[in-house]
Amino acid sequence: MSEDSIKNFRTAFNQFLKEENLEHTFKQKRLIANWEKVMGKTIASRTAQIFFRNNVLFVKLNSAPLKQEMQNSKAKILELVTEEIGRGEIEDVRFL
Repeated sequence: MSEDSIKNFRTAFNQFLKEENLEHTFKQKRLIANWEKVMGKTIASRTAQIFFRNNVLFVKLNSAPLKQEMQNSKAKILELVTEEIGRGEIEDVRFL
């Protein structure tokens, strides 16, 4: 596959997401799929569930000490998430 055809596909796909109002949902799903890449293997292995509600990212963890550590690092986590999916996609992150 040539670079031009990949670029054309990417453009068409992004246009489809925009027209169908699915950009936000796609970015959320991409974050969930790439959670291990964004947060690392250790955190990903202790993550039980990730979901979004009203522009808030909820992360359910299996470890109370990790939950506290993540709470203390909330600003950095928001920064990492923003790098992955872009600005304006989430307003807050909460740990359960």
